[in-house]
Amino acid sequence: MLLNMEEIRYTHDAVELLKQLIATPSVSREEQQAADLLVRTANEWGLTCQREGNNVWMLHPHFDEQRPTLLLNAHIDTVKPVSSWTRDPFAPTIEGDTLYGLGANDCGGGLVSLLQVFRIMADRPCDYNLVYLASAEEEVSGKDGISRVLPLIPHIDVAIVGEPTGMQPAIAERGLMVIDGYAYGQSGHAARNEGINAIYEALDDLVWLRDHRFRRSSKLLGPTKMSVTVVEAGTQHNVVPDRLHFVIDVRTNEYYHNEYVFEFLRRHMKKCELKARSFRLHSSAIAEDHPLVERCKQMGMQPFGSPTLSDQALMSFPSFKLGPGDSARSHAANEFIRISEIENAIHTYVSLLSTTDSHK
Repeated sequence: MLLNMEEIRYTHDAVELLKQLIATPSVSREEQQAADLLVRTANEWGLTCQREGNNVWMLHPHFDEQRPTLLLNAHIDTVKPVSSWTRDPFAPTIEGDTLYGLGANDCGGGLVSLLQVFRIMADRPCDYNLVYLASAEEEVSGKDGISRVLPLIPHIDVAIVGEPTGMQPAIAERGLMVIDGYAYGQSGHAARNEGINAIYEALDDLVWLRDHRFRRSSKLLGPTKMSVTVVEAGTQHNVVPDRLHFVIDVRTNEYYHNEYVFEFLRRHMKKCELKARSFRLHSSAIAEDHPLVERCKQMGMQPFGSPTLSDQALMSFPSFKLGPGDSARSHAANEFIRISEIENAIHTYVSLLSTTDSHK
Protein backbone atom coordinates (compact mmCIF):
# COMPACT_ATOMS: atom_id res chain seq x y z
CA MET A 1 0.00 0.00 0.00
CA LEU A 2 1.40 3.36 -1.04
CA LEU A 3 0.06 6.41 0.77
CA ASN A 4 0.00 9.80 -0.94
CA MET A 5 1.23 12.88 0.88
CA GLU A 6 -2.32 13.89 1.79
CA GLU A 7 -3.01 10.57 3.51
CA ILE A 8 0.33 10.72 5.36
CA ARG A 9 -0.51 14.18 6.72
CA TYR A 10 -3.98 13.13 7.79
CA THR A 11 -2.63 9.98 9.42
CA HIS A 12 -0.34 12.17 11.52
CA ASP A 13 -3.32 14.33 12.53
CA ALA A 14 -5.32 11.19 13.39
CA VAL A 15 -2.60 9.81 15.65
CA GLU A 16 -2.05 13.14 17.41
CA LEU A 17 -5.80 13.49 18.08
CA LEU A 18 -6.02 9.91 19.32
CA LYS A 19 -3.18 10.54 21.77
CA GLN A 20 -5.08 13.53 23.16
CA LEU A 21 -8.29 11.50 23.42
CA ILE A 22 -6.51 8.71 25.32
CA ALA A 23 -5.21 11.33 27.76
CA THR A 24 -8.77 12.64 28.23
CA PRO A 25 -10.77 10.09 30.28
CA SER A 26 -14.11 9.41 28.58
CA VAL A 27 -15.75 6.50 30.38
CA SER A 28 -19.39 6.08 29.35
CA ARG A 29 -21.59 8.95 30.56
CA GLU A 30 -18.46 10.98 31.35
CA GLU A 31 -17.48 12.01 27.82
CA GLN A 32 -17.85 15.79 28.14
CA GLN A 33 -14.13 16.62 28.02
CA ALA A 34 -13.53 14.30 25.07
CA ALA A 35 -16.46 15.87 23.21
CA ASP A 36 -15.02 19.31 24.02
CA LEU A 37 -11.69 18.20 22.57
CA LEU A 38 -13.30 16.93 19.38
CA VAL A 39 -15.21 20.17 18.85
CA ARG A 40 -12.17 22.30 19.54
CA THR A 41 -9.95 20.27 17.21
CA ALA A 42 -12.53 20.15 14.43
CA ASN A 43 -12.95 23.93 14.62
CA GLU A 44 -9.18 24.36 14.35
CA TRP A 45 -9.35 22.29 11.16
CA GLY A 46 -12.07 24.54 9.77
CA LEU A 47 -14.94 22.09 10.30
CA THR A 48 -18.33 23.13 11.63
CA CYS A 49 -19.69 20.95 14.43
CA GLN A 50 -23.06 20.45 16.01
CA ARG A 51 -23.52 18.92 19.41
CA GLU A 52 -26.26 17.29 21.45
CA GLY A 53 -25.13 16.29 24.91
CA ASN A 54 -21.78 14.60 24.35
CA ASN A 55 -22.59 13.58 20.77
CA VAL A 56 -20.74 15.57 18.09
CA TRP A 57 -21.61 15.56 14.40
CA MET A 58 -20.70 17.32 11.17
CA LEU A 59 -22.41 17.63 7.81
CA HIS A 60 -20.78 17.53 4.40
CA PRO A 61 -20.17 21.17 3.34
CA HIS A 62 -22.01 20.64 0.05
CA PHE A 63 -24.98 18.81 1.54
CA ASP A 64 -27.76 18.23 -0.99
CA GLU A 65 -31.00 16.57 0.10
CA GLN A 66 -31.42 15.13 -3.39
CA ARG A 67 -28.38 12.89 -2.92
CA PRO A 68 -28.08 9.75 -0.79
CA THR A 69 -26.49 10.22 2.63
CA LEU A 70 -23.78 8.10 4.21
CA LEU A 71 -23.17 8.17 7.97
CA LEU A 72 -19.62 7.71 9.28
CA ASN A 73 -20.00 6.75 12.94
CA ALA A 74 -17.77 5.78 15.83
CA HIS A 75 -18.05 6.25 19.58
CA ILE A 76 -16.00 8.41 21.94
CA ASP A 77 -16.67 6.61 25.20
CA THR A 78 -14.63 3.80 26.73
CA VAL A 79 -15.15 1.11 29.31
CA LYS A 80 -13.46 1.50 32.70
CA PRO A 81 -9.88 0.19 32.71
CA VAL A 82 -9.52 -3.31 34.14
CA SER A 83 -7.25 -3.84 37.13
CA SER A 84 -4.69 -5.88 35.18
CA TRP A 85 -3.32 -2.91 33.22
CA THR A 86 0.45 -2.71 33.67
CA ARG A 87 0.59 0.73 32.01
CA ASP A 88 -1.19 3.97 32.79
CA PRO A 89 -4.33 3.56 30.64
CA PHE A 90 -4.59 7.34 30.21
CA ALA A 91 -0.96 7.89 29.20
CA PRO A 92 -0.65 7.46 25.42
CA THR A 93 2.60 5.67 24.65
CA ILE A 94 4.06 4.90 21.24
CA GLU A 95 6.51 2.05 20.92
CA GLY A 96 7.52 1.49 17.32
CA ASP A 97 4.30 1.04 15.34
CA THR A 98 2.13 0.55 18.43
CA LEU A 99 0.07 3.14 20.31
CA TYR A 100 -1.02 2.02 23.79
CA GLY A 101 -3.90 3.54 25.76
CA LEU A 102 -7.48 3.01 26.90
CA GLY A 103 -9.83 3.32 23.93
CA ALA A 104 -7.03 3.22 21.34
CA ASN A 105 -8.55 0.15 19.70
CA ASP A 106 -12.18 0.45 20.82
CA CYS A 107 -12.90 2.63 19.20
CA GLY A 108 -10.44 5.50 18.98
CA GLY A 109 -8.76 4.18 15.84
CA GLY A 110 -12.02 4.17 13.92
CA LEU A 111 -13.10 7.50 15.41
CA VAL A 112 -10.03 9.44 14.28
CA SER A 113 -9.66 7.61 10.96
CA LEU A 114 -13.23 8.34 9.90
CA LEU A 115 -12.82 11.97 10.91
CA GLN A 116 -9.79 12.30 8.62
CA VAL A 117 -11.72 10.63 5.81
CA PHE A 118 -14.52 13.16 6.33
CA ARG A 119 -11.93 15.95 6.00
CA ILE A 120 -10.43 14.44 2.84
CA MET A 121 -13.76 13.77 1.14
CA ALA A 122 -15.19 17.15 2.12
CA ASP A 123 -12.70 18.77 -0.26
CA ARG A 124 -13.68 16.57 -3.19
CA PRO A 125 -16.70 16.72 -5.52
CA CYS A 126 -19.18 14.06 -4.41
CA ASP A 127 -22.49 12.74 -5.64
CA TYR A 128 -23.41 11.77 -2.06
CA ASN A 129 -23.56 13.43 1.34
CA LEU A 130 -21.40 12.56 4.33
CA VAL A 131 -22.38 12.89 7.97
CA TYR A 132 -19.71 12.26 10.61
CA LEU A 133 -21.00 11.36 14.06
CA ALA A 134 -18.93 10.78 17.19
CA SER A 135 -21.48 9.25 19.57
CA ALA A 136 -21.51 8.84 23.34
CA GLU A 137 -22.61 6.05 25.69
CA GLU A 138 -22.08 3.25 23.15
CA GLU A 139 -20.52 0.92 25.69
CA VAL A 140 -23.65 1.07 27.85
CA SER A 141 -26.24 1.53 25.04
CA GLY A 142 -27.30 4.65 26.93
CA LYS A 143 -30.30 6.81 26.18
CA ASP A 144 -28.09 9.90 25.75
CA GLY A 145 -25.95 8.28 23.09
CA ILE A 146 -26.75 7.74 19.43
CA SER A 147 -30.50 7.35 20.11
CA ARG A 148 -30.59 10.95 21.32
CA VAL A 149 -28.93 12.39 18.23
CA LEU A 150 -30.28 10.31 15.33
CA PRO A 151 -33.60 12.23 15.22
CA LEU A 152 -31.64 15.48 14.80
CA ILE A 153 -29.50 14.57 11.81
CA PRO A 154 -30.66 14.22 8.17
CA HIS A 155 -32.17 11.02 6.83
CA ILE A 156 -29.46 8.37 6.53
CA ASP A 157 -29.40 5.83 3.70
CA VAL A 158 -26.49 3.72 4.88
CA ALA A 159 -23.83 3.81 7.61
CA ILE A 160 -20.27 2.68 8.20
CA VAL A 161 -19.54 2.04 11.88
CA GLY A 162 -15.84 2.29 12.73
CA GLU A 163 -15.63 -0.58 15.22
CA PRO A 164 -12.42 -2.65 15.14
CA THR A 165 -12.88 -5.34 12.49
CA GLY A 166 -9.40 -5.57 11.00
CA MET A 167 -10.81 -3.52 8.09
CA GLN A 168 -13.04 -6.40 7.03
CA PRO A 169 -16.76 -5.64 6.64
CA ALA A 170 -18.94 -7.04 9.42
CA ILE A 171 -22.24 -7.06 7.54
CA ALA A 172 -24.27 -8.60 10.37
CA GLU A 173 -24.08 -8.51 14.14
CA ARG A 174 -25.89 -10.26 16.92
CA GLY A 175 -28.57 -8.56 18.96
CA LEU A 176 -28.59 -8.55 22.74
CA MET A 177 -31.31 -9.01 25.32
CA VAL A 178 -30.72 -9.33 29.05
CA ILE A 179 -33.46 -11.09 31.02
CA ASP A 180 -33.86 -11.31 34.78
CA GLY A 181 -35.42 -14.52 36.07
CA TYR A 182 -36.99 -15.13 39.48
CA ALA A 183 -38.09 -18.22 41.38
CA TYR A 184 -39.96 -18.04 44.68
CA GLY A 185 -40.27 -20.42 47.59
CA GLN A 186 -40.83 -20.18 51.32
CA SER A 187 -38.10 -19.80 53.92
CA GLY A 188 -37.64 -22.31 56.70
CA HIS A 189 -35.03 -24.07 58.88
CA ALA A 190 -32.81 -26.34 56.78
CA ALA A 191 -32.42 -28.84 59.65
CA ARG A 192 -36.16 -29.55 59.75
CA ASN A 193 -36.77 -29.60 55.99
CA GLU A 194 -39.15 -26.68 56.38
CA GLY A 195 -40.24 -24.30 53.67
CA ILE A 196 -40.03 -24.47 49.88
CA ASN A 197 -36.55 -24.16 48.41
CA ALA A 198 -36.46 -21.54 45.64
CA ILE A 199 -33.33 -23.16 44.19
CA TYR A 200 -35.17 -26.43 43.64
CA GLU A 201 -38.14 -24.53 42.22
CA ALA A 202 -35.86 -23.06 39.54
CA LEU A 203 -33.95 -26.22 38.62
CA ASP A 204 -36.18 -27.55 35.84
CA ASP A 205 -36.36 -24.16 34.16
CA LEU A 206 -32.60 -23.65 34.40
CA VAL A 207 -31.95 -27.06 32.85
CA TRP A 208 -34.39 -26.27 30.01
CA LEU A 209 -32.59 -22.97 29.37
CA ARG A 210 -29.28 -24.82 29.28
CA ASP A 211 -30.47 -27.45 26.82
CA HIS A 212 -32.74 -25.54 24.43
CA ARG A 213 -31.45 -24.86 20.91
CA PHE A 214 -33.10 -22.40 18.54
CA ARG A 215 -33.78 -24.00 15.19
CA ARG A 216 -32.92 -21.28 12.65
CA SER A 217 -29.21 -20.70 12.22
CA SER A 218 -27.69 -17.79 10.30
CA LYS A 219 -25.01 -18.21 7.66
CA LEU A 220 -23.11 -15.24 9.11
CA LEU A 221 -24.04 -15.29 12.79
CA GLY A 222 -24.80 -18.90 13.55
CA PRO A 223 -27.62 -19.81 15.94
CA THR A 224 -29.35 -17.59 18.47
CA LYS A 225 -27.66 -18.34 21.79
CA MET A 226 -28.60 -17.87 25.41
CA SER A 227 -26.56 -18.34 28.56
CA VAL A 228 -27.48 -18.16 32.23
CA THR A 229 -24.64 -16.01 33.54
CA VAL A 230 -25.68 -15.04 37.09
CA VAL A 231 -27.45 -17.04 39.82
CA GLU A 232 -28.12 -15.61 43.28
CA ALA A 233 -29.95 -17.28 46.17
CA GLY A 234 -29.74 -17.85 49.88
CA THR A 235 -28.57 -15.89 52.91
CA GLN A 236 -26.88 -18.53 55.08
CA HIS A 237 -26.35 -22.29 55.25
CA ASN A 238 -29.20 -23.17 57.59
CA VAL A 239 -31.99 -21.10 55.98
CA VAL A 240 -34.00 -22.52 53.09
CA PRO A 241 -33.93 -19.75 50.44
CA ASP A 242 -37.26 -18.23 49.53
CA ARG A 243 -36.04 -16.37 46.43
CA LEU A 244 -33.66 -17.04 43.55
CA HIS A 245 -32.57 -14.52 40.94
CA PHE A 246 -30.78 -15.37 37.72
CA VAL A 247 -29.72 -13.51 34.55
CA ILE A 248 -29.98 -14.76 30.97
CA ASP A 249 -27.72 -13.27 28.28
CA VAL A 250 -29.45 -13.73 24.90
CA ARG A 251 -27.63 -13.13 21.60
CA THR A 252 -30.06 -13.16 18.69
CA ASN A 253 -29.45 -13.63 14.98
CA GLU A 254 -31.53 -11.95 12.27
CA TYR A 255 -34.22 -14.65 12.36
CA TYR A 256 -35.40 -13.94 15.91
CA HIS A 257 -36.63 -10.62 17.25
CA ASN A 258 -36.03 -10.02 20.93
CA GLU A 259 -39.74 -9.71 21.68
CA TYR A 260 -40.45 -13.11 20.13
CA VAL A 261 -37.63 -14.80 22.02
CA PHE A 262 -38.78 -13.33 25.31
CA GLU A 263 -42.36 -14.54 24.86
CA PHE A 264 -41.12 -17.94 23.75
CA LEU A 265 -38.97 -18.32 26.86
CA ARG A 266 -41.68 -17.04 29.16
CA ARG A 267 -44.15 -19.63 27.86
CA HIS A 268 -41.71 -22.46 28.56
CA MET A 269 -40.98 -21.55 32.17
CA LYS A 270 -42.67 -23.92 34.61
CA LYS A 271 -42.01 -22.04 37.83
CA CYS A 272 -39.89 -18.96 37.05
CA GLU A 273 -40.94 -15.43 36.26
CA LEU A 274 -39.01 -13.53 33.55
CA LYS A 275 -38.53 -9.79 33.02
CA ALA A 276 -36.63 -8.33 30.05
CA ARG A 277 -34.53 -5.27 30.75
CA SER A 278 -34.93 -4.00 27.17
CA PHE A 279 -35.98 -5.14 23.70
CA ARG A 280 -34.22 -2.36 21.77
CA LEU A 281 -30.91 -4.03 20.87
CA HIS A 282 -31.92 -6.14 17.88
CA SER A 283 -29.69 -8.04 15.50
CA SER A 284 -28.74 -5.90 12.51
CA ALA A 285 -27.48 -6.55 9.01
CA ILE A 286 -26.96 -5.12 5.55
CA ALA A 287 -27.65 -6.99 2.33
CA GLU A 288 -24.59 -8.77 0.99
CA ASP A 289 -25.34 -7.35 -2.46
CA HIS A 290 -25.50 -3.74 -1.22
CA PRO A 291 -23.28 -1.62 -3.51
CA LEU A 292 -20.94 -0.65 -0.68
CA VAL A 293 -20.51 -4.29 0.35
CA GLU A 294 -19.97 -5.27 -3.26
CA ARG A 295 -17.29 -2.60 -3.50
CA CYS A 296 -15.62 -3.99 -0.36
CA LYS A 297 -15.50 -7.42 -1.96
CA GLN A 298 -14.06 -5.97 -5.17
CA MET A 299 -11.29 -4.47 -3.03
CA GLY A 300 -10.46 -7.91 -1.64
CA MET A 301 -12.30 -7.68 1.69
CA GLN A 302 -14.22 -10.61 3.15
CA PRO A 303 -17.67 -9.98 4.72
CA PHE A 304 -18.38 -11.72 8.02
CA GLY A 305 -20.80 -11.79 10.92
CA SER A 306 -19.84 -10.16 14.23
CA PRO A 307 -20.75 -11.62 17.63
CA THR A 308 -20.30 -8.28 19.41
CA LEU A 309 -22.83 -5.51 19.79
CA SER A 310 -22.44 -1.89 18.66
CA ASP A 311 -24.54 1.23 18.01
CA GLN A 312 -25.50 -0.51 14.80
CA ALA A 313 -28.25 -2.19 16.83
CA LEU A 314 -29.92 1.21 17.27
CA MET A 315 -29.87 2.15 13.58
CA SER A 316 -33.03 1.74 11.52
CA PHE A 317 -31.13 1.95 8.22
CA PRO A 318 -28.63 -0.41 6.55
CA SER A 319 -25.22 -0.37 8.20
CA PHE A 320 -22.04 -2.38 8.60
CA LYS A 321 -18.95 -2.29 10.76
CA LEU A 322 -15.59 -1.55 9.17
CA GLY A 323 -12.71 -0.24 11.23
CA PRO A 324 -9.05 -0.56 12.16
CA GLY A 325 -7.89 -2.72 15.04
CA ASP A 326 -8.86 -6.10 16.39
CA SER A 327 -12.01 -6.78 18.41
CA ALA A 328 -10.04 -9.22 20.60
CA ARG A 329 -8.09 -6.27 22.04
CA SER A 330 -11.23 -4.44 23.13
CA HIS A 331 -11.85 -4.14 26.89
CA ALA A 332 -8.50 -5.83 27.55
CA ALA A 333 -5.55 -4.65 29.62
CA ASN A 334 -2.83 -2.71 27.77
CA GLU A 335 -5.15 -1.98 24.86
CA PHE A 336 -3.38 -0.82 21.72
CA ILE A 337 -3.70 -0.03 18.04
CA ARG A 338 -1.02 0.03 15.39
CA ILE A 339 -0.31 3.27 13.56
CA SER A 340 -0.06 1.27 10.34
CA GLU A 341 -3.66 0.11 10.95
CA ILE A 342 -4.79 3.74 11.06
CA GLU A 343 -2.82 4.47 7.87
CA ASN A 344 -4.42 1.50 6.15
CA ALA A 345 -7.88 2.47 7.39
CA ILE A 346 -7.70 5.99 6.00
CA HIS A 347 -6.40 4.72 2.66
CA THR A 348 -9.06 1.98 2.49
CA TYR A 349 -11.96 4.25 3.44
CA VAL A 350 -10.94 6.85 0.86
CA SER A 351 -10.59 4.18 -1.83
CA LEU A 352 -13.99 2.76 -0.90
CA LEU A 353 -15.80 6.09 -0.91
CA SER A 354 -14.08 7.52 -3.96
CA THR A 355 -15.97 5.12 -6.24
CA THR A 356 -19.05 7.16 -6.99
CA ASP A 357 -21.23 4.35 -8.31
CA SER A 358 -20.97 2.54 -4.94
CA HIS A 359 -23.36 5.08 -3.43
CA LYS A 360 -26.18 4.98 -5.92
